[in-house]
Amino acid sequence: MSELVYYDLKRSASMSPSLSVQVARELGRRIVAGAIETGTLLDEENALAERFKVSRVVIRDAVKILVSKGMLDVRRGIGTRVRPRTDWILLDDDVLAWHLSAPPNHEFLKQLLEIRIAFELKAARWAAERGTEEDIATIRAACDQMEASVGSSEGFVVADALFHKAILSAAHNDILTAIEGVIYSALLVSIKITNQTRESNLQSVPFHREVLEAIAARDGDLAEQLTSKLLEDAAERLYREMASCT
Repeated sequence: MSELVYYDLKRSASMSPSLSVQVARELGRRIVAGAIETGTLLDEENALAERFKVSRVVIRDAVKILVSKGMLDVRRGIGTRVRPRTDWILLDDDVLAWHLSAPPNHEFLKQLLEIRIAFELKAARWAAERGTEEDIATIRAACDQMEASVGSSEGFVVADALFHKAILSAAHNDILTAIEGVIYSALLVSIKITNQTRESNLQSVPFHREVLEAIAARDGDLAEQLTSKLLEDAAERLYREMASCT
């Protein structure tokens, strides 16, 4: 699944990125993928400029972007070194998106799922308690879109992401809304592992529709319980697939 789908879901600017952003993205992808390992010193500025066919100013700006994301450390007289993963700003939109271009990181994906389970259960409860009729209509529209897209892996996962985004929005909690990137990254990376089929997508729709109807019925307890069932079932299937890949 392309990282462009992530950016589309986040409604990121569609204009062509600057050269410095393009270089930062390429270096960032390689760091996330492990092609450039933690502790590695990057080539000097001139060598990077020659490799990417850009100016030294572009390289300098690209490095600044990655420094701001906690991925690089620049030391005068030493050079530019890749920082440990624990220093990265993992919830940064670009860092989340770059995981889509890298081989699936099973441990990171497990952590994303844990965060989803921790927060989305309450989001469903609050959506039932606080959501407006317009909010519920948006959740319903996303669920309908899921059902209409069962034959398309990309179309289905986009609709799935919009369904969960709509629930976060209906909870009317700005902090929850801010973590929507976790959902997008988890769903888009997961599909690379599970290779969802039309049949599995069809099986998933009723679970989502049950959550929708519980929210529409203003039953917070049931919405929370069904969301727990939905996410734990998804996690169990994903862990099973990950185990078979090792």
